[in-house]
Amino acid sequence: MKRNLLKGIVSFLGLNKTILTMLIMVIFLGLGEKMAERFLPLYIVALGGSSIFVAFLNGMDNLLSALYSFPGGYLSDRIGYKKSLIVFIVMAIIGYLIVIAFPGWQAVLVGAIFFISWSAISLPAIMSLVSKAVKKEKQTMGVSLHSLVRRIPMGLGPIIGGVLIGIYGKVLGVKIAFACALILAILSIIFIRRFMAEDTEIKGKGMSIKESFSGINTDLRMLLVSDILIRFAEQIPYAFVVLWVVDNLHFSAFQFGLLTGIEMATAMAVYIPIAFLADKYNKKPFIAITFGFFTIFPLFIYYSRTFEMLIFAFIIRGFKEFGEPTRKSLILDLAPTDKKASTFGTYYLIRDVIVSMAAFSAGFLWDISPKVNFMTAFAFGIVGTLFFLIFGKEKRKNIK
Repeated sequence: MKRNLLKGIVSFLGLNKTILTMLIMVIFLGLGEKMAERFLPLYIVALGGSSIFVAFLNGMDNLLSALYSFPGGYLSDRIGYKKSLIVFIVMAIIGYLIVIAFPGWQAVLVGAIFFISWSAISLPAIMSLVSKAVKKEKQTMGVSLHSLVRRIPMGLGPIIGGVLIGIYGKVLGVKIAFACALILAILSIIFIRRFMAEDTEIKGKGMSIKESFSGINTDLRMLLVSDILIRFAEQIPYAFVVLWVVDNLHFSAFQFGLLTGIEMATAMAVYIPIAFLADKYNKKPFIAITFGFFTIFPLFIYYSRTFEMLIFAFIIRGFKEFGEPTRKSLILDLAPTDKKASTFGTYYLIRDVIVSMAAFSAGFLWDISPKVNFMTAFAFGIVGTLFFLIFGKEKRKNIK
């Protein structure tokens, strides 16, 4: 009876050895990364950096995420997802070592070249893994499992990082967090080499840039435009949320970590049921609802001045993940069948290059006032949501 129940759960979730290995890797890498990454704005300011450099770090994250997305997809198509993931983890390790070894906030900007966009450079390989390792009808479920498990370290990491900062201070606490990230990254490589299945569908040749851009068809372009506007709403205030909570509202780093944990728990609670419904029904409504939550978060965070109100705001922030796996699955649906990783990477290349401009400008908006920063983000969210509602397309379930 128990064995049949377990088989039913495994079948429902679309699990297999390769997917499980990827999920464990995501926990290892994510926990180490989020212990330190969410507190880098505090670290930079504590070492004498200004809000302009905080915005520069976030803008650099978006720009590198864009620039790394194409080579991430290209390398995955060329040498396979397993070898690609190992290469990307080694890059992150180099970045961690730079921050640990060298003093000064400038070391963060150098190290970040290697570690801050690990998720972006690895995402095409992970999406390629999902598309090859699970059945077509379980594709959204596979993407959702990745997103769900990814939120475990995103929730726990800032709490642990907040404790380290509370005990050792903003500078030493962050360095210790990076040391933990280094150890977990090494363990991840060992785990991948031993347990992850080899990619059996390596073409040995990735898409050219021209071929990749041609894969962004009309329907993908409509999703891309709305996605860019929504990411403006997300990234303009992103790096400054921790400063707003800790420096402006005078709550502790540990309390910020708790709020982040609440955000991730909220996101995790909706992933599986929404994945089931999105695989069964049309995807556009779920993505539209997601864009709505992206839009209203800047409004709510600005008017939240008590911890109770901040909890409510971060629950809303968690709900912005409502249809994120569905959006990624829609990209895979609309991408060319034989080069999904390269097209996926190209989509993110275009999106994040443009969004990085908004992230770079966010520091100037913040210097005018936090209200200008948050309300500008809110306005972009409204435009992006309306654009998707009017022009967004999908492959409907009744079309075979």
